[in-house]
Amino acid sequence: MSAHERLGAAISAAKESGRPALVPFITAGYPEPTDFIATLKAVASIGDVVELGIPFSDPMADGMTIQRSSFIALQKGVSLKWIFDQLDTVRGEIDAPLVMMSYLNPLLAFGYDALAERALAAGVCGFIVPDLPFEESTDIRAALEAKELGLIQLVTPATPDVRLKMLCEASRGFVYAVTITGITGGDVGLPSDLTDYLDKVASFSRIPVCAGFGIRAPADVAAVGEHAAGAIVGSALVEVLEKGEDPRRFLKTLIGV
Repeated sequence: MSAHERLGAAISAAKESGRPALVPFITAGYPEPTDFIATLKAVASIGDVVELGIPFSDPMADGMTIQRSSFIALQKGVSLKWIFDQLDTVRGEIDAPLVMMSYLNPLLAFGYDALAERALAAGVCGFIVPDLPFEESTDIRAALEAKELGLIQLVTPATPDVRLKMLCEASRGFVYAVTITGITGGDVGLPSDLTDYLDKVASFSRIPVCAGFGIRAPADVAAVGEHAAGAIVGSALVEVLEKGEDPRRFLKTLIGV
């Protein structure tokens, strides 16, 4: 099974077991770099796929919570190389497939071929790059696909149907369905027309669809799970870590275990 196929398989397995897959997001190295591996292991013990946020100085798609976590992690010396080095120390110890969410600049600076090689060795199965338009993704896509890694596409409620179809066909691992036209975090609730939107994305996609942005509570996960294969939980989990609380307990409540 290729790396990106592991993502789809893990998400589908959770859905087939009778619950939506849970994809928790953490900012790598936050709140303390020394706790990164322990935090990752804790989150991966509950999550079906884990999304690792690569700290960046201008995370334009993220709200205040993730912006703050990214800023602090950068201040404490967290970098993409450091994250790979940390992951190398626990190779084979984390069962949940890993996805990296990064803005383009750190990946470009690292070098696409080197990125793909290090990612595969570290157990990373795919990448989410929110500031990379599909039309400009040819080079990184080629480097990732040479190692059977996935470039996960984001779609939104404002994505036209023709483009939605194209992005779903291009995505690997899963399709990331952004639930709102805005940034992460906040407490505005899920939109009333979410059902139709997620059903439409799923109808275009041959791989699992996971919904993210604005998912904070068990009711949100349940609502998403009726129309998508998985739920992505970011800001709410980062807030739990910020408070020094147990991420496992929080994640368990989201899926009722």
